[in-house]
Amino acid sequence: MNHQHFNSLFNYAVIAILLIALIVTLVVYSRHRLQIRYRDLSMIFVLILLFFTGLQITNMEKSATTANQSSQMVPFIHAVAKDHHLKNSQVMVNSTTLTDGVIVRFNKEDYRVNMSPNGDNYTLERAHVVNHQVHVQR
Repeated sequence: MNHQHFNSLFNYAVIAILLIALIVTLVVYSRHRLQIRYRDLSMIFVLILLFFTGLQITNMEKSATTANQSSQMVPFIHAVAKDHHLKNSQVMVNSTTLTDGVIVRFNKEDYRVNMSPNGDNYTLERAHVVNHQVHVQR
């Protein structure tokens, strides 16, 4: 999460710097119309600005998709807890996004989740993990 936040701040900073540089080169170009190097420089700034704006839009879409997938995990944990007569805090998962193959742990046993194609139901299949030294983060 911190890495994504840093990337967004970096992209915003680069976009702001490029906008300022673009404005400066356009002002200088408007004063010295015979020197086309300022026009070329402003075109370079526009292209780089478009590139970083596209990167930022892609990052925002990826963050929205991840947040949407993460929001699906909470109802899944509630459903597993209800189906197996457990408290929500007793159900642990190995991922923040609900996908096929997620490992669920409760009652000191591990299960692999098999999701239906439309995602409205699931089956749990007993799984055996290789590394039993698992650090649980709450």
